Amino acid sequence: MLLYFFITCLSFFFFAKSLSLPPWASESKTLLSFYFKNPFMNTLHQTTHDPASPVVDQMSVLDLPDLALDCILDLLPPSGLCSMARVCSSLRERCVSDHLWEKHLKTKWGKILGPAAHREWQCYLSSSTYHLDSPHHQTGNLGFAKITSLIRSISSVFRDDKQRKRFASSLPLDSSMSCYLSLETGRFWFPAQVYNRENGHVGFMLSCYDAELSYDTHTDTFEARYPPHGRRAVAVEKSVTWDRLRSAPIDASPHNLYESDSLKELKPGDHIEIQWRRNKEFPYGWWYGIVGHLESCDGNLNHCDCHLSDTVVLEFNQYTVGSRWRRTMIVRDHREEGNEEDGFYGGIRKLKCKEDIEMWKRHWPCSTLE
Repeated sequence: MLLYFFITCLSFFFFAKSLSLPPWASESKTLLSFYFKNPFMNTLHQTTHDPASPVVDQMSVLDLPDLALDCILDLLPPSGLCSMARVCSSLRERCVSDHLWEKHLKTKWGKILGPAAHREWQCYLSSSTYHLDSPHHQTGNLGFAKITSLIRSISSVFRDDKQRKRFASSLPLDSSMSCYLSLETGRFWFPAQVYNRENGHVGFMLSCYDAELSYDTHTDTFEARYPPHGRRAVAVEKSVTWDRLRSAPIDASPHNLYESDSLKELKPGDHIEIQWRRNKEFPYGWWYGIVGHLESCDGNLNHCDCHLSDTVVLEFNQYTVGSRWRRTMIVRDHREEGNEEDGFYGGIRKLKCKEDIEMWKRHWPCSTLE
């Protein structure tokens, strides 16, 4: 493989000096110059087009070896791939490839897209909403421009309707590029979870709730729709920032009780998330807490036996001492416990990842809650 790459680069070096790109590749030259600062590409930029030379002697980007061209495309951002895709049909086929767009999907969206979002995307593909909004079913000035107009630096990529329609017709419906553009333009609402919902409402501090999200590329934030429950209608929150989002840690409905698998090993100092809901009609949210010591224990770890007790103390230190929300106790064979006044405590997840714990701490309220 290394030998092949060396031979490819060597052959490229010999014809690079005489390389002259046609006028249609001017935008591609700009993209290449931005990403490649090496002798090979410097030689490319120093070459000027000779009007007197025959077209047959001219070289284009497509004359590059496949390995070199793939390396160039792999370094382009989404806007660059869209620009390259309008050059010709051959580049268009390369630029819509899943292996190029999967990287961009993972880099930008990977941390907030979970299994539920992938299932929702498959449902979205088969829905009438997708097909009515799809570039394959747009006409006139809408076309593919409706998808790309909101992506930064792409609004000027397609100059006329023929180019838009031609590009749209070659874009596979179920492709990584389609998914990326649907997310980027906010057309696809996907499920995820939001920390401190409803603009940090005091009743939801240090909690994380399920919501449907739509991205706004102009503000680089999201609009969240929280599902209705009981008599409460859908709650909408705008300007939700990236740092307040995560994919659901459990691939299950927020109305389902989580079957805890770490109750037997809980000990003082462990960080946990616990399901809680106001009443049986509400969905569960996840709340951050710490395992505390029993009242009979002085907290000295040298002779602490709290981990041997059938009772586990959970502390929510965002609340002031004396608050009824500060402490609760559960048993190690815990199922759902609670009442209509204090709410219902569901399944427990022990947090073992430092990144998860730090995420909760970053959302700690500025002042102690009552």
